[in-house]
Amino acid sequence: MQSKDHWEKVYTTKKPDNVSWFQPHAELSTRLIRESCPQRDAAIIDVGGGASTLVDDLLDVGYAHVTVLDLSHAALTESRRRLGARGDSVRWMEADITRAEFEPHSFDLWHDRAVFHFLTTPEDRVAYVRQVLRAVKPGGYVVVATFGSDGPTQCSGLPVMRYAPDELHAEFGNAFTLLAHEEQLHHTPFGTDQQFIYCMCRKSAA
Repeated sequence: MQSKDHWEKVYTTKKPDNVSWFQPHAELSTRLIRESCPQRDAAIIDVGGGASTLVDDLLDVGYAHVTVLDLSHAALTESRRRLGARGDSVRWMEADITRAEFEPHSFDLWHDRAVFHFLTTPEDRVAYVRQVLRAVKPGGYVVVATFGSDGPTQCSGLPVMRYAPDELHAEFGNAFTLLAHEEQLHHTPFGTDQQFIYCMCRKSAA
């Protein structure tokens, strides 16, 4: 996993809307989550949620059990500041996703936009998938977005992986069924475009 110091520096030296991955609203993620888990009492985790506004969007549509995990204390602090009292209903986790401690079958849905593609070693990717297998309920959903095959080779000065939908699904293995995938051309605050692919999978009920 990448250095915690790196991400603390990013979020203490840049405004939340001055990073390449910034979205005013995570519209595609919100739609995929609503389609997968329409019940508003679903337990949802946003991995690498940091200063993302996805948590705002989920609270706005009525989700009551949202967890936001990030490696950066500064990123989580920014989200809590932005949400104010509304943030009291959110579970905040400051942790490395490959080492975080989860209760078995804690979540109905696991969401990750742009963490998995930073895992450049097979060992970290295996550790990540092991966490998903532990934390997601049987029959639960996984929505993961990474740079696509034509996406950048670096982000925030760090190397990243790029995936086609079938390649990303293959990283998760046969315990997950690929239900759908979508491509998004993300327009960065700097006027450039980045290709993302979103894969929605369902964990085996067995």
